[in-house]
Amino acid sequence: MKTHLNTLYVQTQGAYLNKEGETVRIKIDGEVKLTVPLHHLQGIVCFGRVSVSTSLIAACSERGVAISFMSEHGRFQARVVPPTSGNVLLRRQQYRLADQPDACLTIARSVVAGKIQNCRALLLRAGREADLPEKAEVLRKAADRLACALDSASQAESVDSLRGCEGDAARVYFEAFDGMIRQQNDAFFMKQRSRRPPLDPLNALLSFLYSVLTHDMVGALESVGLDPAVGYLHSDRPGRPSLALDLVEEFRPLVADRLALSLINLRQVRGAGFEAQPGGAVLMDDATRKVVLTALTQRKREEVEHPLLEQKVAIGLLPDIQARLLARHIRGETAAYPALVLK
Repeated sequence: MKTHLNTLYVQTQGAYLNKEGETVRIKIDGEVKLTVPLHHLQGIVCFGRVSVSTSLIAACSERGVAISFMSEHGRFQARVVPPTSGNVLLRRQQYRLADQPDACLTIARSVVAGKIQNCRALLLRAGREADLPEKAEVLRKAADRLACALDSASQAESVDSLRGCEGDAARVYFEAFDGMIRQQNDAFFMKQRSRRPPLDPLNALLSFLYSVLTHDMVGALESVGLDPAVGYLHSDRPGRPSLALDLVEEFRPLVADRLALSLINLRQVRGAGFEAQPGGAVLMDDATRKVVLTALTQRKREEVEHPLLEQKVAIGLLPDIQARLLARHIRGETAAYPALVLK
C-alpha cells in the first residue's frame, strides 16, 4: 500500500518557493513562512502569482513530485512532471484499447455507472436528512430517476449513447441539487451547471473542487504509468486530460459535492466570499479558497472502506488505488474496471 503523501497548496500571491537542503521553503515578502520536507510531498499546486526556483523544480523532478500551476481562481495552466514512470507496454495497450469501441464502452460504462450510483446515494442520504418533507420528496424522486438512468446506461450500445445517458443523469441530479442545501439558500443555489465561467457561487465552488480533484487524478495516473490524456469516456482534445476526467466522474459526488454541501450547510463558506466579475463570472476570494483547501485536505485524511479491498483507506489514496485498478484491467488482469462506489 502506498503511503499517504500530502499535496502542498500555495495560494498567497507573491509567494516564492525554493529548495533549502531537503526541504521546500516558502517565502512571502522575503520572510520564510513555512518549511516542508520534500519527502513528505507528492505534489505542489501553485495558484496565481507564485514563483518556483529552478533548483526546486529539478529536485521535485528527481523525487517524483509534480508541480502544477493554476490560475488564481483554480483553472489549470501548466504542469511540471518528472520523467514518465511505468511500463511502456502498459501505455501502448492503453492506446490500443482507446481505438477499440467495445473496449472503450466497457470502461466508460463502469465509470458512468459508478458516478450515477454515487450521485444517487448522495441524494438519498440528503433526503433522509432533509428539513422539509417536500424537499425529501423531490430528492427521492430524483434518486428514482437516477435508478432508471443507471439501467439505461447499462444498456447503452455505444460511447456516444452512454454520454447521452450520463448527460441526462447529470441534469436530473443538478435539478435536485438545491434540495440538499439547508442553509444560505439566498447565496447558494443551482439554476443550472455553469463551468466556463461559473456564473454563481455554488458553481464557482464546485468548479474549483473539480479542478483540484482532476489535478490529483492526473498525478495518480502518471504514477502508475498511464497517459492522462487518452481516455475512454471523454473524447481526445489537445490539452485535455481525458482519462483523468473519466475517473474523476465517480469522485465528484463522493468528494467534491459532499464537501461543498458540508461547507455551505455548516456556514464555513459564505456568499460574501465570492465576487462577480465584469464578464459575469463569479470567483471565490483568497480567504474562501483557503477555507476550502483546508477542508479538502482534512477530508483527504478521513478513512472509508474500499468496497473491493474491504479495508479502511484514506480518501486521499483513492485516486491512486483506482488508477492501479484501471491499469490492471488494461493489462488484461481483470475482466472489468471496478468503479469506486461508496455507501
